[in-house]
Amino acid sequence: MKRIFKFIEKYYFIIILLSVAVSLVFPNSFQWVLSNYGGVNILNLLLSMVLFTMGTTLKVEDFTNVFKKPKEISVGIATQYIAMPLIALALAKIFSLNEALTVGLILVGTVPGGTASDVITFLSKGDVALSVSLTAVSTVIAPIITPLITLVLIGNQIHFNPVDMFLSIIEIVIIPIMIGLILNSKFPDFCERLKDYLPALSAIVICLIVAGVIGANKQAILTSSSIIILVIMMQYFLAMMIGFGVGYLAGMDRKQIITVAIELAFQNSGLSTGLAKAHFPNLAQATVPGALYSVWQNFAGSILAYLFRRWV
Repeated sequence: MKRIFKFIEKYYFIIILLSVAVSLVFPNSFQWVLSNYGGVNILNLLLSMVLFTMGTTLKVEDFTNVFKKPKEISVGIATQYIAMPLIALALAKIFSLNEALTVGLILVGTVPGGTASDVITFLSKGDVALSVSLTAVSTVIAPIITPLITLVLIGNQIHFNPVDMFLSIIEIVIIPIMIGLILNSKFPDFCERLKDYLPALSAIVICLIVAGVIGANKQAILTSSSIIILVIMMQYFLAMMIGFGVGYLAGMDRKQIITVAIELAFQNSGLSTGLAKAHFPNLAQATVPGALYSVWQNFAGSILAYLFRRWV
């Protein structure tokens, strides 16, 4: 069983591409991902599972590292929540994206870093402790920062309730992470054994979310794919470049520079998809950028990890 989970973890980028292919050929196969069952939103439940698995890998020390590496943490978090939203807004305007795709792209920019960044940092021989700390801190402050920045960037054009978004992030992100964190503090040996299985489980869940969103928006993706895919790729690589530049200017070493660049480029795209569906229900295409970004960041990240290993 462990071998199967390790296989899934290792070849995640191939599995996510297969999920996309299946969802385009059989778009209704993953329709259940975006549905409600017994009053429970399946998409939000799946996202909570991913964040719970993240919580079981965290310790209180991951948050106290803020005081051990104040410069690296502050630079990484500040760049995360300043550069990424501005990149998204600029690209949306340059390429004249429609209202729905603009919302989706900005949400990709305003959500915290994704858990996949920790895995890619490890594969890249980066500073894993710094990566975990950046992901943890950016996620914990997301309930306030994400709705606030989203409101500033699109609140005048598109109505949404930032308080409801705040509550959604608390429900989807913070509560599952806290449960996982408590479980890890009370039963560390058990959580340590879970580490062999949780990355693959998270990978499967993300694949389901991506397949569900792409299947539901198949026609919209096929008609606007060339533009939005180009924008997503540019958003990713601009984030990488800014991460390298900021890390270098801040006087970080190579491992830390790689880590900040990865953390900046790897967004919690699943969360952006969930927020788009929950708070912009009249803009169906708003879920598309998050789904496509998830596919691209994992595919490109796997390739870049190989190159980074040779550089460090």
